[in-house]
Amino acid sequence: MTTATPRLGALLPRTSPPASLTVRSASAGDARALEALSRPFVRTGALRARPRSLYAADAADFLVVDAPDGTLDGCLGLRVHAADTVAGRGPMGILYNFCVAPHRQGHGVGGLLLRAALARATAQSLDALFTATTGGGELFRRHGFALASARLAPAAWANSLDPRRNSQVLAHVL
Repeated sequence: MTTATPRLGALLPRTSPPASLTVRSASAGDARALEALSRPFVRTGALRARPRSLYAADAADFLVVDAPDGTLDGCLGLRVHAADTVAGRGPMGILYNFCVAPHRQGHGVGGLLLRAALARATAQSLDALFTATTGGGELFRRHGFALASARLAPAAWANSLDPRRNSQVLAHVL
């Protein structure tokens, strides 16, 4: 699963999100909106295509920011992987399907989602978070992520990475 640094709004100035924006957990009822928000990023190749049924099944993974019109301004999935006692690793998380509506990029929505995911991972006592990005990963780096080997990540996720996508693996130790 790949997380892409959205490029569509890269030239917008960085501002803080309005105080009225809040992050909430998604529900299966958000599947249509998750799919719609992700669609432009799938078209550019930044995200992998997922059917709506998968968004519904994995809705509990997602943190979202609602737009005033009922759509979503942003989303970020956090999948938890159990500890690997054989490898001597504690529980870890994977951040995926991170996207912010193009008109909201540069307004702090991505940072708000990422801080919420970090707080959720800390509350769940995860040892580390991993993500893969086809972009530069600047937002992740500003939040303490660094280049990492996929071999350090949960094997099921690392084995699912498509080498043709030239993704960078980033990690944040919690």
